[in-house]
Order: sequence, then structure tokens, then C-alpha cells
Amino acid sequence: MKLQAQRTAHWFRNRPITTIVTSPLRRAKETAEYIALTTKSPIFEDSRLRERANWGDLPEQTFDEFVAMWERCTREPGYIPPVGDSAKQAGVRLASLLFELAETHPPESNVVLVTHGGLITDFLVHTFPENQLNVWHPHFVAVQSDLVPECSITKLVYENGNFKIDGFASVEHLKS
Repeated sequence: MKLQAQRTAHWFRNRPITTIVTSPLRRAKETAEYIALTTKSPIFEDSRLRERANWGDLPEQTFDEFVAMWERCTREPGYIPPVGDSAKQAGVRLASLLFELAETHPPESNVVLVTHGGLITDFLVHTFPENQLNVWHPHFVAVQSDLVPECSITKLVYENGNFKIDGFASVEHLKS
């Protein structure tokens, strides 16, 4: 994980980053700190970047029970688990942050969000039509839980009140 975070930070080194916003979870915060050190950018934490649910949030829940709950949330986007948010709620939560950032930063800003794969796909599945998502993977919705590797980069562009996917789950920067 540390090497991936360092390579991700290295990829951002010569880009004009306006700000970094990170999930409150440790692994995201550590990655954000590497990026902030490399780019000399300010870093902020926002709980809207947390995953829909995390193993360990529900006392005495086994990992298998967590996985079953996660998979149900993915299959049934409106299902609200005993802890956390539904997939739809999580997508809406990320959308609210993205629109807030778009409204409060100039158009030429480059904001880096350090978050989690499930939250990214929750947002994408509930924001974009399936045919647009299938450009990135032919069965995007069906396999969404497996599409975002750690420290991958998904790029969104905000224009005319809408987001556009400009890159999805790239890991090219991790191969050096």
C-alpha cells in the first residue's frame, strides 16, 4: 500500500492541484498525505468520502456477513444495511460533495479526492446511464465491486453543470 500511495503521489507531482479532500479512513488519509507532501497542496477531511459501510462498523459482524451485506447493497441499491448507507445513498452523498466543490472552486481547479472504490462506483452507477459506463467495462454494473483497484485514478470533468468521466480506474502510474 505504501509503495502504491507513493507512486500515486509521484504521478500528481507536476500537476497544479488546488486542494485534496480525503476520506476519514486511515488508508485514504495516508495516501492523501503522500499526495499533499508531494504537491504542497492543502488537505481536508470530509466524511462524505467514507465507504457505504466498513467491516468492523457493526460489532460482532463476521467478515463473511459483511461481504454478504455489501453484495446485497450492490444488488439492491435501495437496501439500507444495519450500519452505513445504501449504495444509492452513498452515491448521492458523493454527488453532494462533488457539486459543492464544483460550486466553490474556479473552473480551472484540480481537486483530488482520495476515497474508496465502492463509493466511486456507487456514484457512477447512480449518476451515469449504463451505456456510458459500459464504455469503461462491458458489464460495468454487474461487476462494479471489482473495478476500482487501490490507488487507481478516476478522472471526472465538470462542465456546464454536469460531470463527465474522463478516465476510469487507471493504474498506469503504479507500473513504474
